[in-house]
Amino acid sequence: MSSITIDGHRIDVLFTQDQIAARMTSLAAEIASTKPKRLLVVPVLKGSFIFAADLIRAMHHAGLSPEVDFMILASYRAATSSSGQVEVLRDIESMVKDRDVLLVDDILESGRTLAFAKDLLAARGASSVKSAVLLFKPGHLAASIKADFCGFDCPDLFVVGYGMDMAHQFRELPFVGHVVK
Repeated sequence: MSSITIDGHRIDVLFTQDQIAARMTSLAAEIASTKPKRLLVVPVLKGSFIFAADLIRAMHHAGLSPEVDFMILASYRAATSSSGQVEVLRDIESMVKDRDVLLVDDILESGRTLAFAKDLLAARGASSVKSAVLLFKPGHLAASIKADFCGFDCPDLFVVGYGMDMAHQFRELPFVGHVVK
């Protein structure tokens, strides 16, 4: 396992830039094989923004032409652990009635946020609501939800990079890594 040091933090690489790029291509092919109709991709911000951008570009190469809208949800706010309550901080503007929707999120951990978003969009009349996550951490699942498309199973570690942060740092890293204390 390789590692780098940034601002005094050692970060061990868990998933390399090349591994992620290869997985984006295969994930996009998996999504395209479901033949979605009037596809709307909804990244859940902020952590998913890089994953969503790469996945959407890979979806183009897989023959899809989705529309994209964004949602910001929060269950942590200023706390370090989830409150269990999800708030909509920014809602999508697009109509979802009779459309296939793909939620894109960085990590499926407790599942509360993704389950909330899925239920919300289904209640608005979406034909289907599926989810794509970069990472799945199975040890903390608190909601009854499974990602339809998953990049990688992730060990129970605090991860950064590829859009994910630690106090607003490390989002720019082209890999997913673990901050070693």
